[in-house]
Order: sequence, then C-alpha cells, then structure tokens
Amino acid sequence: MKPIIAITVGDFNGIGPEIALKATCNPSVKKICTPVLIGPFAIFTYIAKQLKVKTKIAKTTLPLINKKEISVIDVGDGIPADIQYGMPSKSAGRSAGAAIELAVELCSQKKIDAIVTAPASKETLNLAGYNFPGQTEMIALFSRSQRVAMILVSDKMRVGLVTIHTSIKNVADQISKDKIIEKLSIVNESLKMDFKIKKPRIAVLALNPHSGEHGLIGNEEEQIIKPAITDVINKDVYAEGPFSPDSFFGMHYYKKFDAIIAMYHDQGLIPFKMKSFGKGVNYSAGLNIIRTSPDHGTAFDIAGKNKADISSIIEAIKLAVKISSNRKNR
Repeated sequence: MKPIIAITVGDFNGIGPEIALKATCNPSVKKICTPVLIGPFAIFTYIAKQLKVKTKIAKTTLPLINKKEISVIDVGDGIPADIQYGMPSKSAGRSAGAAIELAVELCSQKKIDAIVTAPASKETLNLAGYNFPGQTEMIALFSRSQRVAMILVSDKMRVGLVTIHTSIKNVADQISKDKIIEKLSIVNESLKMDFKIKKPRIAVLALNPHSGEHGLIGNEEEQIIKPAITDVINKDVYAEGPFSPDSFFGMHYYKKFDAIIAMYHDQGLIPFKMKSFGKGVNYSAGLNIIRTSPDHGTAFDIAGKNKADISSIIEAIKLAVKISSNRKNR
C-alpha cells in the first residue's frame, strides 16, 4: 500500500492552500503516496475554484479515502469570508494550528504515515494563541517528542541547526556543549535511520570568524564546540570541526560530508538556499513522528495570485515518503 501523507493547510492568507492543492493533484505525488489534506474544507473548496482545479474535493475520514478525489479531513474552522490575502489574522492562525494538532494526533496514532506542513506565519499562529517560535517546536510538543533537530535537506547538502528561531544577540548564550552534543546525536541517528547512511560524516561549523583565532575573537570554539566534538567522537559519532564557515563553503568542503551542523539559522541556511532554494526541504529529525515542510515561508506577496511554485512542497512529500519507507524497512 502507498503511504498516506497528510498535508496541512498552512496559513490560508498565504500560499499554503494553493501549494497543498497543487501538490495533491501532481502526478508525481499521486504515483508514490495517497495524499490527504487537513484544514478547513470550505477554504480548500473556495481556493480550488479560484485555481480552477478540475478534480472533485470531498470530505473524508480515515482510513476510508477516495483516491479519485482530493480528500480533505475537515478541521471545521475557517470560511472564505475569513480570507485576507497577504494579511496575518487570528482566524488563519486558528485554522493552521488546528490542522497541525489534528495531523500530529493522526500520525501519532499511526493512521497516517507522515505530515507535510504548508507554510504558516509565526505571527499568525501567535495571534491564535499558539505561542511557539515556529511549527517545529509546536509539533515537538504535540507529538510528545523529547528531542528535535531541524535539518534542511537537498541533493546538494544537509544542514542541521543548533539554534533555530532566535535573535543573533542571543545565539552565543544559547549554545552549550550539551546542546551541540544533542544535535549531533540526533542528526547522526537520523542519517543512519532515515537516510540509510551507515557511517555518517558530520562537519561542525564555528561560531566566530576564523574559528575564534584561538580565543582572540571569541572563546566558544575552544570552550564549547571542540569539547562537544571530542565527546561525540568518543561515542562513535564521526564529526570534524569547528570549520570557519566562509572557507568551508567557499572551498566546497561540504561535498565531503553527509551533514553540516551550523550554530545558527542564517549561518547554515544562506549557503543552503543559495544552492537549493525552491527545492530544499525542512525535516524535523528526532521526532516521534515524520514531519517535513517546504524550505520557504507564506509568500504573502503572491498569495491569491496563482503564482506559487510547488517544487519545494513536492520535494517535501517525496522525502516524507522516502523516510517512511526507510523506517518501515529497517
């Protein structure tokens, strides 16, 4: 049987429903899985008419899914009158949050195989009372997962993050030996289990320019990052570093490794997106469930204009299917 992949609505004032609907109708998606949408049925129906989607949309309940139609598990929250393209709103946040909660519940109960989350605005979710830095942290809590590491995945590289959605001024304070060890361990386990790499090689980036110049520019490398690398090496994790990020990416050293651990968001994601923007996937490693998402945001500027590129969400679906298969066959 094909795996059942749930795609959440995301922010309906952005491109979430558009890319979810387009991806569900895509032949390459239907070939490898049974997609099911989770969100307000009325919103999906309205936007499908705008997009002139020819396939019929039908409400469904699991495990009965009509594969000839676009199946929607209705969260019952959100109507077309709520749509305000390009604007964050409480109603959009409620729908996005409700869809995530239901998707996590169904995945935890093994009724679906994986979740692909369409982009949701952090501001919108917060307006609706979901006070999390992002969907990753939200899903970790709802799935009762003790650990999580964000990994950006493409055919060019895999980048894991020690800190995620935090301001630059707080990064140094949020880096610790234990946190780096935790992220290295999660990424190493995921590379083995989810990507079927027997002996992963992981590069660790420095925090400061020139790797701190032996303490002249900063001491995080000597006091935190190097001890963390030594610790995991003693536990049979193959890790190298800390590498100065500019020369590491400039000299294409990333090609020698199965994954990279960056200290903060832009340090890892700028080079990643320069190589893979539009085709990258955000994977939440370490969760009790499988969750992927596109590597872009809500794109409020093109919402409702039928201009959204579905390349990234299709890659997210493909990766969810691949990881689901790898876990079942281990």
